[in-house]
Amino acid sequence: MSENLFSVFRSRFPADLSKVFLERPDGSTLTYEDLISISGQLANALVGLGVKPGDRVAAQVEKSAEALLLYLGALRAGAVYLPLNSAYTTGEIRYFLGDAEPRVFVCRPEVAAEMNALATEVGVPCLETLGSNGEGSLMEAARAEPAELKDVERTRDDLAAILYTSGTTGRSKGAMLSHGNLASNAEVLRDTWSFNPTDRLLHALPIFHTHGLFVATNVTLMTGSSLIFLPSFNATEIIRLLPRATVMMGVPTFYTRLLARPDFTRDLVAHMRLFVSGSAPLSAETHKEFQERSGHPILERYGMTETNMNTSNPYEGDRIPGSVGFPLPGVEIRIADPQTGRALPQGEVGVIEIRGPNVFKGYWRMPEKTKEEFRDDGFFISGDLGRIDERGYIYIVGRAKDLIISGGFNVYPAEVEAAIEALPGIAECAVIGVPHTDFGEGVVAVVTPKPGANLEEKAIQVALANELAKFKQPKRVFIAAELPHNAMGKVQKKDLRDKYAGTFSASG
Repeated sequence: MSENLFSVFRSRFPADLSKVFLERPDGSTLTYEDLISISGQLANALVGLGVKPGDRVAAQVEKSAEALLLYLGALRAGAVYLPLNSAYTTGEIRYFLGDAEPRVFVCRPEVAAEMNALATEVGVPCLETLGSNGEGSLMEAARAEPAELKDVERTRDDLAAILYTSGTTGRSKGAMLSHGNLASNAEVLRDTWSFNPTDRLLHALPIFHTHGLFVATNVTLMTGSSLIFLPSFNATEIIRLLPRATVMMGVPTFYTRLLARPDFTRDLVAHMRLFVSGSAPLSAETHKEFQERSGHPILERYGMTETNMNTSNPYEGDRIPGSVGFPLPGVEIRIADPQTGRALPQGEVGVIEIRGPNVFKGYWRMPEKTKEEFRDDGFFISGDLGRIDERGYIYIVGRAKDLIISGGFNVYPAEVEAAIEALPGIAECAVIGVPHTDFGEGVVAVVTPKPGANLEEKAIQVALANELAKFKQPKRVFIAAELPHNAMGKVQKKDLRDKYAGTFSASG
């Protein structure tokens, strides 16, 4: 059998292809038969545009069923799919197109003129359009194509997708993910999370990112189950549709927003099988509050653009607040000294390193950078700091670049954030280090209040006095209406460091 990811999916599709694969909020549906037919037409359209195996197909479009089928069509044509965040600017798109050199670039119809000029400038041969309701030149071309298609043969090592990293520490890097990377991860997650064909996954995540495109979609396809497909997160729509779902995947913001709703009740979700959180750290307080309100302990897991999913709390067993659980089957995790790569004893904090069939093939056209990020024995250096407790549970304590060194002492932001988020009235917290003439870096906390809470800097500092060693205690606490997040709910700490860089005077 071909190891093309779509061929692997297809072998797991239901025998009755009239089964619903995707349901839109308005109740309209796509069956598995529709999925096969339309993705075949899209693949034929791509081939008609000159796409050959290994060519890149880039897409910056709004979330829609048709956009999801474009991903599948690209797989079937043997192309390498390149999803781009819909918030990227023209300047950012110029870089991605110039770096990846796609054969086809698909954009929103309303920006076609601007993007056509850009595509011409950087030498992209074909520009097509795809709208949120399936309109545009690409679907028009696809409808004229036959549905029948022999999927292009691919091996496990052939590339299926390139996902660009967020580029917070330099220019974005294209993570090369193979058919085998994605297939192995989807199979492991299906089994680890006990997915079955009767599941209906409530999908409100973007599909330009690992979480929404690969975790949620690929697991569904690998199981032959169904999606309830929302264009974005809307708490009212989530509340309305939860009774039809059995599983929900989200980022922490989804869960905090549901907890703010009085109509999010235990009865509403009594039938649910599983809530999964990822893409950003889930606070222990949110975990506890959600379980108390709903009766469901959220299952937190840990993944990266470069590796898909690495760890998960158990489906059956203790889901520990603040922990990302155990390594997934087939995935090796070790905690190492960041400089030497020496494995550290249990309980010590170090860099998380990962080896397994889920780990990417390297960075697109960046062999030297790829070499830097791998140990000689094949472990990928994640850049995340973590520790493993006596039971084997893994805890993320922060990104290596977010580590604060104050007065010569290491301060791990996650530890300070957990202490602050346990205080009454705190909705969210981010801890950063900013320049300090005496200590090198001073610890700064930025917090947002829960509705109706009246937070004061001094009161928070006093409350932490007996909770944290003095060097870990924030020297300043700022109250903010909101924290800056990216599309996946991660707090943008670089923005905060820039904003509060001048906090401390020469005297500290």
